Amino acid sequence: MDLAAHSVSQVLEALDSRRALDPDVHGTSLFGLVYPTGRSDIEALIHDVYDRFLFTNSLNPLRFGELTRFEREVIFIAASLVHRTDSGKTPGAVTSGGTESILMSMLVARERARARGVERPVIVAPQSAHPAYAKAAHYFDMGYERIELDDNFRASVHSAKELINSDTAVIVANAYSYPHGAMDPVADLAELAGEAGICCHVDACIGGFILPYMEMLGRDVSPWDFRVPGVTQLSMDAHKYAYVPKGASVILYRDDDWAWLQTFFYEKWGSGLYATAAIAGARSPAAIISLWALFEYLGTSGYRDIARELLDATDRFREGVQLIDGIHIVGDPIGPLFALASDTLDLYGVGDAMEKKGWFLNRNSDPKGLHLMLSPIHARVIDQLLADLATCVKNHDAPINDEARYS
Repeated sequence: MDLAAHSVSQVLEALDSRRALDPDVHGTSLFGLVYPTGRSDIEALIHDVYDRFLFTNSLNPLRFGELTRFEREVIFIAASLVHRTDSGKTPGAVTSGGTESILMSMLVARERARARGVERPVIVAPQSAHPAYAKAAHYFDMGYERIELDDNFRASVHSAKELINSDTAVIVANAYSYPHGAMDPVADLAELAGEAGICCHVDACIGGFILPYMEMLGRDVSPWDFRVPGVTQLSMDAHKYAYVPKGASVILYRDDDWAWLQTFFYEKWGSGLYATAAIAGARSPAAIISLWALFEYLGTSGYRDIARELLDATDRFREGVQLIDGIHIVGDPIGPLFALASDTLDLYGVGDAMEKKGWFLNRNSDPKGLHLMLSPIHARVIDQLLADLATCVKNHDAPINDEARYS
């Protein structure tokens, strides 16, 4: 294939024209996948960081020692947010996202179970758990059992207890879940894990960088992090409510030595010892250094202020939905994530009508309805969003299709 050369302006024009066909990731129309703050100062800082570190590589921690130190500092800051006691040793690793953090955590759980003689360790996770746990079971030859949900779409402790046996490697608890925004009873599930002598992984991929600030703002948050006895590992995504670009998550362990169980070592080749702390070899550190930069720039007070604005928008949305006849909020979501359902309407059709107005709400299949995650930028459009939702609930057609896909 012989590619023709084009000018810089032609290339950028083509990129812009094709980018315009997709939703604006800096705007207010999306309710998942991206988490815009709407703050130009934050985005400008991130651009400056990327300009400085765009072509760097975190593969070799010895060659680029300062990149390694940036990573360690970010890991320790994240650990402090979730009350992981500082022992001076690195308590976890940086990964490319929630899926990789979950995969690494399940690998550690598998290795610990195999060490005690379990031939095929089993993951026990809520029905609301991210598909990455099923992916981990598939990749790592593990069993997978699903915990039933209660009436508020939280993991049932009774169901979890019934599933635990000598092959169980780990119990998973959501803080909070993606489908419904529900906070699982972490303390109760961790207690079961402690009694069985197995791992308890808290999936805080969504909540890890918003729940701590909710607590600082006086919100009632049930115990969920390393303050809970029995919690052995925790994942938290920086590219959600820490507001950095995609490619930044942290996996943490209570025990200093557990992180080594996810590290791959190999020396039987011609270039000496090869070691990686996660799946990827070559890695761009730009996203995680952006997080370091935002920690330095915003500090605790800055993140808390953003959380306050986001939670205010969350409260306004919750109150507004309750005034719209025909729809209701599913369960009792703790944070800025909502599942909407109806006993009388097909909300997929409502979702189609909302898209015609420029709002790209997601779809849930169980229960069938709509799904949205609020970002700080949505604070400026909550009133219009609610008005259009009320209009579309009253006036919508049959849905274009009846399929729900993760978005």
